[in-house]
Amino acid sequence: MILPIYVYGADVLRRVADPIEADSPEVQQLIDDMLETMDGANGIGLAAPQIGRSLRLFVVDLSPLREDLAADGEIAPEGPMVFINAEMIEEEGDLADFEEGCLSIPDLREEVERPSEIHIRYLDRHFREKELRAAGMTARVIQHEYDHIEGILFVDRISSFRRKLLRRRLREMAQGNVEAEYPLHLTAE
Repeated sequence: MILPIYVYGADVLRRVADPIEADSPEVQQLIDDMLETMDGANGIGLAAPQIGRSLRLFVVDLSPLREDLAADGEIAPEGPMVFINAEMIEEEGDLADFEEGCLSIPDLREEVERPSEIHIRYLDRHFREKELRAAGMTARVIQHEYDHIEGILFVDRISSFRRKLLRRRLREMAQGNVEAEYPLHLTAE
């Protein structure tokens, strides 16, 4: 089921998310719904707080970028990845700027500086413990989604000058003055 995506201003986007205690049919359904919601919004990542659930869960699927990444010499992981109770072990490498967007902040893109490599520990959808070292776009998208479960949005990582310039637009968004081509849960509702 495609779920509405919570928009900038929603309290759930600013909370550190709670761990998932155990696998259950409800957790598996939530994962399926998140993957369908992400796909329906043409996204490449989605965290549980973005659908109003304060849980340490996010999904990433770089398949839509596979050809572009290959042209840049990067191999995208096969299919969607599920990260449960993720723990960032290390962010390293050169800092790189890249224009990021977010399904919870429609129609706004800004340059964000992030480390180019990560090492993360998590449970996959079958609750098997995994570790992943990633670089490039894969690392960036994982860091962006990991931020969501920590209550951080990409606009928190831009310069204070750029944030001041965007203040009015973000305030309007928080007041429900925003549209997208996917279902939204507006804070002002």
